[in-house]
Amino acid sequence: MRLLLKLGWRNVWRNKRRSIITTLAVTFAVMLSIAMRGIQLGTYEVNIRHVVELFTGYVQIQAPGYIDKPSLHKSFRMNRGLRAVLDEEPRIIAYAPRILGDGLISFRENSQGAVLFGIEPEAESKVSTISSRVIRGAFLDKANSAEIIVGATLLENLRAAIGDEIVVLAQGFDGSLGNLKFTIVGAVKTGMIEIDRSAVFMHIEAARELLLMYGRATMIAVRLKDLPQIEPVEALLSPRLALQDLDVLTWKEVMPGLEQGIEMDNVSGILTLAILVIVVAFGITNTVLMSITERFREFGIVLSLGMPSRMLIGVVLLETAMIVVMGIILGNVLAYGVNSYIAMNPIVFEGEFGKLYEEYGFLPRIESTVRFSSFLNNTLSILIVSILAVLYPLTKVLRLEPLKGIRYT
Repeated sequence: MRLLLKLGWRNVWRNKRRSIITTLAVTFAVMLSIAMRGIQLGTYEVNIRHVVELFTGYVQIQAPGYIDKPSLHKSFRMNRGLRAVLDEEPRIIAYAPRILGDGLISFRENSQGAVLFGIEPEAESKVSTISSRVIRGAFLDKANSAEIIVGATLLENLRAAIGDEIVVLAQGFDGSLGNLKFTIVGAVKTGMIEIDRSAVFMHIEAARELLLMYGRATMIAVRLKDLPQIEPVEALLSPRLALQDLDVLTWKEVMPGLEQGIEMDNVSGILTLAILVIVVAFGITNTVLMSITERFREFGIVLSLGMPSRMLIGVVLLETAMIVVMGIILGNVLAYGVNSYIAMNPIVFEGEFGKLYEEYGFLPRIESTVRFSSFLNNTLSILIVSILAVLYPLTKVLRLEPLKGIRYT
């Protein structure tokens, strides 16, 4: 084995220019694939975290069937047993009960359909970042249930201003119509068109009074420490809350459109990486084939002297492995540097392009990650493809006859 390693290493540097170019090609492919994947995954993570922390929550607790057909009748009581289950889980940072309903908001002669959100201001500030999205006025006062904040677009459509009094009309839990008067204390802009155009946020006690849902909620938004904890927490909470006839839903189930968009972009990124890897595979095949063809006479002589074909194949395989491994190591080192730099210094979009991102509820920046899985997966992909790429040249060596090799010119 030591002899094979020695022969392989010497053969690598017999043609220094070709070996260096091939090594650099592998290095570039590894670096580019890992960097691209790291940027892709890092940007996904920061935007998912941004969206779920904006208002949705990492996990939501709802009554069975509510996600498919929302209704006030598919609500539940916030009892001590439910709170105890959530308080016992250390990975839950905070949770906030909410009431979601439909209504009509009127100011003078202007009326608009609205989505009513009853929230606990103090708990909501720990679960979501909706309070930081107030662009005018202030967030709800936990002690004043006669205040509301509305979406910025809704405020414009009503032609109202901060401090104006409005009337909210809604159908209650028992089917009766109710109305309450509120004072607009703030306007919120989330970048999510539906919320900015129709959302009305009020104190949960005011929503309960308006909708006759005393002590009840339609959902609970839960905030966790990090995204990878979503599945374990869901698996833990689901059987326990099923005993109380409640479902535990992740953000993927609450926002399937966002997940599908990410999956489509993810597939396009994987296809791009696949093309890059295939190009590298052809380059390796060409390099090894040229190296073998140039040495057919040499191979014919060593075979005629009694060297087994399998040993000759081992030498060629070691040569290729050495070039590929050097490229992979250099590529990983460079990729780590690139991903680390972008992770610490995100690329921020400004101007019109940045505003376009914000309009659709995404952060106008590119992030990266140095997650081990992205390095491992891309490294293994390059390594496996490199092994497959060298199989065809190795068959040439395997079929080579000593006399034909010596006569080859």
